[in-house]
Amino acid sequence: MTAEENGFVLDYMPTGKSSAAKTEPLAQVIGNEFFTLLEVVPKSGVSLTIGEQVYVGKNDRPKIDLVKGRITYRELTSNSLSELEEVIEKIVLSQKEKFLAFFNTSRAISLYRHQLELLPGLGKKNMLALLDEREKKPFASFEEIPTRVKGVSDPLKMIVKRISEELEGPEDKHYLFVRPPAEPREDRFNRAGPSQNRGYGPRRY
Repeated sequence: MTAEENGFVLDYMPTGKSSAAKTEPLAQVIGNEFFTLLEVVPKSGVSLTIGEQVYVGKNDRPKIDLVKGRITYRELTSNSLSELEEVIEKIVLSQKEKFLAFFNTSRAISLYRHQLELLPGLGKKNMLALLDEREKKPFASFEEIPTRVKGVSDPLKMIVKRISEELEGPEDKHYLFVRPPAEPREDRFNRAGPSQNRGYGPRRY
C-alpha cells in the first residue's frame, strides 16, 4: 500500500491536548484511501475545520506542517469519535464504485467463510442470496442491492460499520478496507518545507 495523500479532519485542538507537555495546535485526521488515523500539526497561523479535507502527502502541504504519525482508535478524542462514522460515510460515498465493487467481487476467505459474512448484520443466508444475485448480474448501485436481496436493508451502513470495527480492531482479525495496525517503531517527525524532507521517509502511514 502507498501512503495516504488526503484526509479529513476529525478533531482540531488549537492549544493541543491538555495532557501534553508541549502546547501546540494538533488535529486528528482520517485518510480517505486506507482510513489511516493520523495526528498532525497545522502550519503556523492555519486553523482547521472539522470535516474539511487536507493534504497529508509527501509533497509540500498547504495547511499541514508536521505529520506526527499514526494513532490508534483508542487515542481518538471524544470529538473525533463523534465525527468518525459521518466522515467514513462521506469517504465511502465519494468512492461509491470502489465499495460497490466489494459486493460484486468479494471472495471466500476459507472453505467455510466468505468476505461478505464479515459485514455486520449479514448472515450466511443473505450472503448466499447476494452471491446468487451477482452471478445473474452485477449490482449497479448500493440502492439496487436491497431491491434484489430482501434481507439486506442498508449496504452503505454495513460498509461504514465494518470500517469502524476495523479501526477499533476487528475480533476476526480480517481487514477488508482499513490499513492494518503498524508495528511499533521509533517515531520520526516529518515537517514539510522546501529545504526539508517532505516525505514520510522510511515510514508509511
